[in-house]
Amino acid sequence: MNRQTVTYEGLSLLMYRRNAPGVLANILGHIAFYCEDNKIPPLTSIVVGKWRGAPGSEIPVDPESIDGERAKVYDYDWYDVYPPSEDELKTAFDNNSC
Repeated sequence: MNRQTVTYEGLSLLMYRRNAPGVLANILGHIAFYCEDNKIPPLTSIVVGKWRGAPGSEIPVDPESIDGERAKVYDYDWYDVYPPSEDELKTAFDNNSC
């Protein structure tokens, strides 16, 4: 709603109340693939590295179109999305990861 990005470090502090950005890769991967499979904007495009200001290299977002992808995330009605189950996230990840 605030049209902001959040750093991996900042998100880890919100989620775990400690600096643990390294644990987010797997979690965000599940979310990224779920978004991709369900044709919804890449929510993970708003989570960025502190120094590079972009998502990690393994997040499936085209670096050339990152600003456009973020705009889609900001404009999307996320209140209309029912949160996916653990199984749905796992299925999306398993279907897309190498």
